[in-house]
Amino acid sequence: MKLSSIKQAWNGAEKCRQCHIRELALFADIQEDDFKQLHFPISDLELQTGDSLFKQSETPKFVYTIRTGLIKLVHFLPNGNYRIVRLLGPGDLVGIEALHGIPYLHYAFTLQNTTACQIPVETIEQLNRKSPHLYKQLIAHWQRVQSDADVWLTKLTVGNSKKRVANLLLYLDQQSSNDFFYLPGREDMGALLAIATETTSRIIAEFKRLEYLQTGHLGAYINKDQLKQIS
Repeated sequence: MKLSSIKQAWNGAEKCRQCHIRELALFADIQEDDFKQLHFPISDLELQTGDSLFKQSETPKFVYTIRTGLIKLVHFLPNGNYRIVRLLGPGDLVGIEALHGIPYLHYAFTLQNTTACQIPVETIEQLNRKSPHLYKQLIAHWQRVQSDADVWLTKLTVGNSKKRVANLLLYLDQQSSNDFFYLPGREDMGALLAIATETTSRIIAEFKRLEYLQTGHLGAYINKDQLKQIS
């Protein structure tokens, strides 16, 4: 992990102004005068696949905005198995529960090489007290968390296995800004959908044979019409 602090508030503001996901990120509406009030450094993170942002039950000090890449939130079960409770991509806020002053609820691992902004909780608390611009973005991120939770409950963990896989592929495609998307490994897909890894592998192989799903060096492609019929 490479960490380089942005030591002055205006440097942080300049980075936010130039950020290619500015309209999605937490500081989308923050003004230059707001940044001049900051006293805690915002830091750039460059993470490799498999790196950890934080651990479950750890005392929270930071929240993270993803600029590129993909993060999985993981909950480990008493029997040693695990469930993936959410995937987070560019513009998402990771560790949002830290803003309530509670320990992190899950483990956070990278699925791809990822870049993120590490924002001290004190920074957000300070801006929230002094700036009217942050509140709208905080509400938008809370609503996004709720919306994703609804998707997980209503589409990705109910119905037969084939329907769950189809819904996951449609969801991943919808979240991507390109014609292709990152396809998680079979074990992670099983942990997302609460089905066995072997079942996931069998369904993915069937979808490939039927050309509902294609994979290449850029990522995965799907036949939306066919998958929607299954979902």
